[in-house]
Amino acid sequence: MPFKLVFKNTFLILVFFCFTTLSSCKAQNKSVNKEILVAANRTNNYLPLLKKFKIGVVANQTSVIFKKDGHTHLIDSLLKLNIKINKVFSPEHGFRGKADAAEHVASGLDSKTGLPIISLYGKHKKPTTEDLQNLELMIFDIQDVGVRFYTYISTLHYVMEACAENNIPLIVFDRPNPNGHYVDGPMLNPKHSSFVGKHPVPLVYGMTIGEYAKMINGEKWLKNGIQCDLKVIELENYTHQSTYHLPIKPSPNLPNDKAINLYPSLGFFEGTPINAGRGTEYQFQQYGSALFPKTDFSYTPHPNEGSKHPKDENKLCYGVDLKTTLYLNKVNIEWLVDAYQKYQNKEKFFGATFTIHAGDTILEHQLKKGFTAKKIEESWQSEIEKFKLIRTKYLLYPL
Repeated sequence: MPFKLVFKNTFLILVFFCFTTLSSCKAQNKSVNKEILVAANRTNNYLPLLKKFKIGVVANQTSVIFKKDGHTHLIDSLLKLNIKINKVFSPEHGFRGKADAAEHVASGLDSKTGLPIISLYGKHKKPTTEDLQNLELMIFDIQDVGVRFYTYISTLHYVMEACAENNIPLIVFDRPNPNGHYVDGPMLNPKHSSFVGKHPVPLVYGMTIGEYAKMINGEKWLKNGIQCDLKVIELENYTHQSTYHLPIKPSPNLPNDKAINLYPSLGFFEGTPINAGRGTEYQFQQYGSALFPKTDFSYTPHPNEGSKHPKDENKLCYGVDLKTTLYLNKVNIEWLVDAYQKYQNKEKFFGATFTIHAGDTILEHQLKKGFTAKKIEESWQSEIEKFKLIRTKYLLYPL
């Protein structure tokens, strides 16, 4: 065959290959970039299930239906569609999400709709039979962040238990987990179960709140092994590797994606005297203490929304700036090890809630014995692998 003809044919093949490859890549990118639809937006999937029922809704400021020009609260949308909502139940931080962590949230009336709001925080964590009177169906729609000591999953547990005991079906509207791309951290020992962590799961469990509800039911973690009549309205176009920006703060001290990504690693400081950025604009994006050695980086916590009395209030704190840290795919225990080594009064480092945040006493003992971060992280792995096998039974979306 003449050289020119061979060259021409080869060129045409290369052009065809490049075109088909480019088309394939574009198709893949189109698939990857499909907009994630939260369950609340998938109205056709749930509106027929709600008609003619008297409904209670567990909700907060994140319970919204997204629109091109903003969002509408789920409660407002359902009422407009003539769905009979009788009561609203609110978790930690309240219905509007303004209260401090651990701050008492009172029940009352919603100023906009006039609906009664029942707080599920403080001494009243579980709906009573009286709370559920005249209700025929419950909806749970709250944005979670996928961390064991974030209390919305404990609220979910108690709502499921109350529904099971009172024969009321529960529908969970699923939302993405911004920390759903990995599983890591120490396991919770059931001996240390509390509202800050109820179940034997790793610190970061890699499940959406809908998947987690299925696991609570399937593993019979509710009182006496009872199970809830549960339905999950699923997400669309979501995988566990999807990146998801939270348009609304899930709580006052998680202001942005960086804080949410660092929260699993810095949340341990909640049980110590170390300030994790509360009382600043960079909550869970820095840590420090007035008792740390002097360094180039410092900040001063002041009272603000979400932290009326931050640790080391109005004191100059020296510490570590994490605002430019790379995106985490694991729990980084190095910062806790660093803080323990720097803190001058080690006898007061471990506060009353450290164990329930860690899930066991093991982490405290490891730090006291001088374990390296690597050795601590390695100690979690066997339990994590066992948990992953359990988790597999309840996953709704690709890993």
